[in-house]
Amino acid sequence: MMRQTIPLAFAALLVGVLLFGTIAKSQTNQGAPIEVMEKEPEQPQGEVKKSDEEWKKMLNAEQYRILRKAGTERANGEVYKQFKKQGAGTYYCAGCDAELFSSKEKFDSRCGWPSFYDPSKAKNVKLDVDYHLGYARTEVRCNVCDGHLGHVFTGEGFDTPTDKRYCINGTVLKFVPDAEAKDDKKEAAEKKKAE
Repeated sequence: MMRQTIPLAFAALLVGVLLFGTIAKSQTNQGAPIEVMEKEPEQPQGEVKKSDEEWKKMLNAEQYRILRKAGTERANGEVYKQFKKQGAGTYYCAGCDAELFSSKEKFDSRCGWPSFYDPSKAKNVKLDVDYHLGYARTEVRCNVCDGHLGHVFTGEGFDTPTDKRYCINGTVLKFVPDAEAKDDKKEAAEKKKAE
């Protein structure tokens, strides 16, 4: 009796379809907007640990899905559009307020997610290998609360000092504009009001 085997190409196609369905499902949400704060949050001292129930209470559903369950927001969504319009400032973790990135390291990679070429506070960012898609990727996590932020890719040929692309879910970031940016915005609002 001859044994039936599935051709390798068909098996790879089947795995791809299953994975695409999972990714598509995880990317159906628009993503919550990046919270814009008036002033820099107090930086955490040491690790931030919470129970699953505590995380669910403090994070919105999309932040929880991404930070605590390694989800991904939809590419080219409202969060990405908001990110592209933001000027000078600093980005913090939505889970613990740790400083992560700044506009100085921000660049438009046109990938559909916020991109940075390096963290602004390297000690607050850690890298791990994940196999969620069946192959190794370098995951970016908050080193303070262990929240999933996104992934980092190297060697893509971007004209940046590090040739790295920290591909980050904007939903899990908080943004504090630089003082000059706040003053410019206030001045523009006052000028418009006077007209």
